[in-house]
Amino acid sequence: MTSISPTDSVFYFSINAPYTQCEVLYVPSMQDVVMVSESGLRVQVPTSRLRQFVTSSGIKGRFRMVVDASKKIKSFERLA
Repeated sequence: MTSISPTDSVFYFSINAPYTQCEVLYVPSMQDVVMVSESGLRVQVPTSRLRQFVTSSGIKGRFRMVVDASKKIKSFERLA
């Protein structure tokens, strides 16, 4: 688990996407996706961060992304 500093931003996402929707994550020209966090903010997420969670049925779960003050992603993890 990543330590969170006071200057970090934390975003939570709930994802429930079938595999057919996840196929776009493997298109070479698709480097990022824009997701809406649970707080309503639109956040750009690299597709490489999502690919590790794709299964034969798709992506499902609640995720947390921690971003430092320089907007660099410190962690992207499935919570449940």
